[in-house]
Amino acid sequence: MRAVWRKTVVQDVASAAPAASPEPEAPGPGLPLGLVRRADGIYIDLGMSKPALMAAVSHVFQSGWYFAGLDYAALMLAVYGVGPDPGALQALRLADAARVFDGARLALYKPPKTSLSYAEYYFQQLYLEEQTLPDGTLIPERPVQLDIDEFIAFMWSQGIRFGIDVAAVQAAMASPKAERITFATDLEPAPGQDAAVVEVSAELHRSDAPKARADGRIDLQSFQNRFPQIKAHMRLLKKLPAAPGLPGFDLAGRKTEPEPPKDLTLRFLSGEGTEAKMFEDGEYLVSTREGFLSVDAKSNRIAITDKIVSLEGVSGRTTGNLQLAGAYEEYGDVQEQRDVTGSDITVHGNVYGNIHSRGGTVVLDKNLVSGSVHNAAGDIHIAGVASNSVIYAANGGVTMQRAENCVISGTRVKIEEASNCEIIGEEVLVSVAEGCAIAGRNVEVESAGPRRRTEMVIYVLVKDVTQFDQEISELDMRIAAFAQANRDSQLEIERISALPDVRRYLALAAKLRTQELVLTPEQGQHLRKIASAVSEEMKAIQKLKQDLQVGQTQHTLLADRLLRVIEQKAEAAGIARCGLHLASGETMVRTMPFAADTAVLRQLQPKDLKQRLRGTPSGGQLLFADSAGSLDWHLNPRLRPASP
Repeated sequence: MRAVWRKTVVQDVASAAPAASPEPEAPGPGLPLGLVRRADGIYIDLGMSKPALMAAVSHVFQSGWYFAGLDYAALMLAVYGVGPDPGALQALRLADAARVFDGARLALYKPPKTSLSYAEYYFQQLYLEEQTLPDGTLIPERPVQLDIDEFIAFMWSQGIRFGIDVAAVQAAMASPKAERITFATDLEPAPGQDAAVVEVSAELHRSDAPKARADGRIDLQSFQNRFPQIKAHMRLLKKLPAAPGLPGFDLAGRKTEPEPPKDLTLRFLSGEGTEAKMFEDGEYLVSTREGFLSVDAKSNRIAITDKIVSLEGVSGRTTGNLQLAGAYEEYGDVQEQRDVTGSDITVHGNVYGNIHSRGGTVVLDKNLVSGSVHNAAGDIHIAGVASNSVIYAANGGVTMQRAENCVISGTRVKIEEASNCEIIGEEVLVSVAEGCAIAGRNVEVESAGPRRRTEMVIYVLVKDVTQFDQEISELDMRIAAFAQANRDSQLEIERISALPDVRRYLALAAKLRTQELVLTPEQGQHLRKIASAVSEEMKAIQKLKQDLQVGQTQHTLLADRLLRVIEQKAEAAGIARCGLHLASGETMVRTMPFAADTAVLRQLQPKDLKQRLRGTPSGGQLLFADSAGSLDWHLNPRLRPASP
């Protein structure tokens, strides 16, 4: 024998004949149960169990036979159930015949090279050696051809009972080129279909047609019905049951089960206003009341509430401008030039447009850029950065982390960092302010200073109470006048009383009143003469005492009135305070008198408010102007006005 890398020589002459030459024969006395021979070939009974069919096929191969004209796809379908559904067929044609696997040809096949999930075989051209017959006939060297049916039978004996690529093997057998190919692979299990839910109500569909206004014109910036309202007892979602996957098989025909599909419990998706109900055609999620569809992002619960929840953002492509009757929650961005009007508005994305709220709370979880937020009756909370924007809470507070180049107004304003902003409120608390103009009744700034060329100014809003100051001045003058007149009367009484005759008469009269002295008729006559001599002085003293009593009464009444006016002034002025903990650059603090309520100042247009706070100050008192230091100032409205 001689062998080269491309040619193997086989000595057995009997094997030179092709495998198709012998006549069909049945293995043993007959085919095993499950295999049936008919006129046109061998059939396999699909009514039997697959283990029984596997045993029948294995019996044929292990008995030294093979199936000629084998339909390998039919074998895989019958034994493993891999392939197209046979439908109502009871038997499937498997092969042309069953033949003995000649030992000489069996020697042509070599064991394959196997791995975990595939098998390889080296195909090359085989040759028979030249041979001299007894009669002297010389049979030259000749090629011998492998047979696909024999190959399948041989590989079955090698433990490879599944996954042979018949077309690839036949091509390699027919090719004169020697090559190693992967001829069999495992079949991975096919995953099943997880249980799912599908939308079943047409009422859930939105209308993105342009909105018609009341005057008949079309608003191209708004949609007709972006957030439709859900009616009660409406079927919203239907559960699609889980579908099992298909098993896989390894090369030995062992089954590999797929991962079980995931099921879901529809009632776990039921939130407020919905319930899971079973109907004849399946399980549905049904609304129990009228409202708007809401999906919780964390739990995936579906609820019908008065609040609209959107995940797509506000833009000309998704929603257009929104005019909403109830609360609104947006998980996307609000694009520039888009308006959202409603109440209790929450936006989890960035806002580049305009938010208008009739009340409730406006919450922005991210940034506000070149937009605006207005709330007529509630608070505003901005967790991110606000820049080049207008924030106005007419009757509520504003809480922000960071603001740049913004106009901010609210009854209470609390900001961690503010730069180049105009801020006004009844109460203003800023941790770090740079280049801002701040105005408020109660202002607290941790650190303040200029930013580049922009000055840092703080105004303490002080209500104009000058009308009380004028009355207080007049009362002070009148009280002082009565006090002086009373002093003059008292001095005149003391002067007249000090005259000798008057003093003696007053002393005698005092003793007579206390009965320390009893006069004789002669002494009584003498006393009447003394009284006659000082009658004019006594009349003057009496007149002065009357004037003094009236003056003291007037002084008391005016003093009481002055106290009441001062209290009225203090009540009208209210509280005004400024606390500057640290000036980190040139900072000015002064009072800003105002006549009306602070709401009037806060309602100014942004450009007017900027002009008011950035313009040249008029009036007011300079409280602080320095590049370092601190200030703790409190208004004392009970102080008297300064004398002219």
